[in-house]
Amino acid sequence: MAIEQLPANASALLGVVFLLGMRHGLDADHLATIDGLTRYNLAERPRVARRAGFLFSLGHGAVVMLVALAVALWAHRWGTPAWLETLGAWTSILFLTALGLLNLLAVLRSPHDQVVRSVGLRSRLFGRFSHSGRPLAIVLIGALFALSFDTVSQTSLFALAAQHVGGWSFSLLLGLVFMAGMMVTDGANGLWVARLLHSGDRRALVASRVLGLTIAGLSLLVALFGVLRLYSPGVSVWSEGRELLVAVAVLATLLLSFLFSLWLTRDTRLS
Repeated sequence: MAIEQLPANASALLGVVFLLGMRHGLDADHLATIDGLTRYNLAERPRVARRAGFLFSLGHGAVVMLVALAVALWAHRWGTPAWLETLGAWTSILFLTALGLLNLLAVLRSPHDQVVRSVGLRSRLFGRFSHSGRPLAIVLIGALFALSFDTVSQTSLFALAAQHVGGWSFSLLLGLVFMAGMMVTDGANGLWVARLLHSGDRRALVASRVLGLTIAGLSLLVALFGVLRLYSPGVSVWSEGRELLVAVAVLATLLLSFLFSLWLTRDTRLS
């Protein structure tokens, strides 16, 4: 999207930026990370798990608002640093890989008669984030994910447009609206996954394993997709404009895996 494509009217610009925030919240790396953090915290920290999407968006949105303010204040000499594309891509890849492996280990190591839990697993590199009951940890993860070329360039675009409408204060307001849009989709995703797994019967035993393996697989696949986008021109070209399709595929896979777990337990009960 070019700056000429954004509306010049303040209310219309607010609406477009809110929709852009919702759309940004559907990025595959957002979905996979929030799903992993939600499932990983659900057993010991259900309140944090249910709020994982909101907390992730809060950290992400805080960086967006800072970038929007910086662009508004230094609009005449602002340029998106090229190195952000690589930094953002590798931040996403490393976190998703860690989440995928930790979820996979949790499924493999859990006793067959217990819901998959994160107890006993520790990772020096990533465990403090995924195991932390402190909401600030998830906020910080969201902030790290905002250090990407796509996020900063998109924020710069609407912040520059805001300069012609209402100055730096309106740029900051647009950053807040963008964050609100992300909170709608990311927050709903975290609540949905928490609800899927919140049960104490036989279905929970099966669903925790099926969804755990699914989330682990999706995390690793999205991380691999990120690597291919960096180093394969063909994949990079193909992925342009197809981000929403990838997000829909991630959500559909999660839903199908849950329906599959229900099918597996259709005739079973806890003894």
